[in-house]
Amino acid sequence: MNLLRLLSVLATVGLLAATAPAQSTTPQNTVIESDGPGEMVSTDTETTITFRDNVRVTGTNMKLTCDYLEVVVIRTGDKSATLGKLDRFRSLLATGNVHLVQGDREAACGRAEVRPEEEKVILSGNPVVVDHDQNTRLAGEKITLLRGQRKVEIEKPVATAPPIKDLGVDKSPAPAAAPKQP
Repeated sequence: MNLLRLLSVLATVGLLAATAPAQSTTPQNTVIESDGPGEMVSTDTETTITFRDNVRVTGTNMKLTCDYLEVVVIRTGDKSATLGKLDRFRSLLATGNVHLVQGDREAACGRAEVRPEEEKVILSGNPVVVDHDQNTRLAGEKITLLRGQRKVEIEKPVATAPPIKDLGVDKSPAPAAAPKQP
């Protein structure tokens, strides 16, 4: 797997894929840009790619911005090769002013971790997830999105949703109209 293929993997993972509905969008190349230095370091078993300073990621139905982005990929093949063969995505870590837009959903936090082997996304550092289509907002100390389970775990949750229709429980019946005098 080359670097371009790795970037395509990033686009398909998406931080909110854990709860986002399937989109019928034509796949787009993933582009990662940053104003600071980038680095790619390999060991015998994995390759870590980092981007710093005003990091911007765009791809299929996804826009991500943050201060720092680290991607770890499992490495296979010739261990003596400088770059080696990148096999599969292990993790993604975005920190500092993390903001993600995916479809009608948006997330903001200080730290976002994508752990595909555990099928979870962990948002921390004052995380907020907004679903504009549903007019809902979730916030808490930590939000964990569990892929394939349709489950979100929230520590110290605060949820905001559309108003509930007045059910009239507290209302007294309207007084009967006084009979008309001739």
